Order: sequence, then structure tokens, then C-alpha cells
Amino acid sequence: MTSTEGNGVLAALAGEWLGEEQIATTRWGEGGPATAKVSARFELGGKALLQDYREERDGKPSLQAHAIFVAGAEPGEYALYWFDSYGFTPSHPALGHWDGTQLVFLRTSSRGQTRHIYRPSEEGDYQLTLESSFDGGVHWERVMHGEYRRA
Repeated sequence: MTSTEGNGVLAALAGEWLGEEQIATTRWGEGGPATAKVSARFELGGKALLQDYREERDGKPSLQAHAIFVAGAEPGEYALYWFDSYGFTPSHPALGHWDGTQLVFLRTSSRGQTRHIYRPSEEGDYQLTLESSFDGGVHWERVMHGEYRRA
């Protein structure tokens, strides 16, 4: 397998995407619908998937993020480095795993925990759900759910 084929799960997220999102009201702001543009490409000889994310709400720029996905040393293991316009800068990667149907990452910081759940579909689209916990993972609140199709 080439490094890109070995990252088949990540390859499913590569490309240009348009998304429809539903944002929950949280401590960071009011909820409501949003749209997103996502551009993801392999770099570093296929070893890293770089993602640029741009969200709009009411026709105005909202959240922006840069993410770096890398496959781990063991099959099914992944890491995510997430940087966003809310000021999140990772001190360490969010570790993730592929369970056969979804790619799940858990980010931990002084602001709590955020779970990223990516679900590729057989049709070539994907869904992303973000959930946050402020009590060490006992209770989870949905922050965002999006559905993305190729642009």
C-alpha cells in the first residue's frame, strides 16, 4: 500500500466540500444554522491531511480552523492537531481511532473535552458531530452536527 492508500480513512475526507451545519447554543455563542466550506489535501508525501475549514452564519464569516490529521504507527490509530479562530492551540494532538464506521478524536484542554466524530458514507459524503464535556467525559453536549458533500 502507498501511504495515501494506507490512510484510506483520511483519504475519504480529502477534497473540496460544502456543508450544512446545525450549531447548538453553548457557552461560546448562540446556536443556529451555518454553512461551511472545507478543503483538505494530502501533504508531506501523503503522511498528513491538511484541512482548511470556513464556517459562515447569516452570510458572515464565523469559525475558521486549520486541522492536521496523521495516521498513527498502528492500524486504526490517528492524531488530530486543531487550531481555530476561537483561540484553540493544541499542546498535544487529539488521539483518535477508526472503529470500522467512524473516526473519533478526543481533544482535551483546560476548556474541557471535545469529541470529533467523522462518519464517511458509502455515497462519498461525510458527517461530522462535535460534542463537548466539562466534567471529564461523564456528560456530553452536542455542539455541532454537519453534513458535507463534495463541491
